[in-house]
Amino acid sequence: MNWLWLLSYFFGGLFAANTIPHFVAGTMGHPFQSPFAKPPGKGLSSATVNVVWGFFNAAVGYLLVAHVGAFNPRATTHILAFGLGALLISLFSARHFGQFHGGNMPSRP
Repeated sequence: MNWLWLLSYFFGGLFAANTIPHFVAGTMGHPFQSPFAKPPGKGLSSATVNVVWGFFNAAVGYLLVAHVGAFNPRATTHILAFGLGALLISLFSARHFGQFHGGNMPSRP
């Protein structure tokens, strides 16, 4: 087992999951935060920019998973590495984008 493969699958999962909010918002015609907005990650980018950014993330995710090592979807370590990357970026995105879209409501006692 090559640990560099697992690292690649982790980042593949991260990029693959990061595709979703950008690509979906863009294809719906909604502006959304992106690294290209001003300020980066806080301002809104156009729907077109988000579609392109989402597609780029999908392509990088694909390359990291399908062209590094020998990804096996039945191998627990491969899926765990991919899933952990996807989970971590998803949790980060929920917290980060939630502050702009009402998703971080204060908890009630």
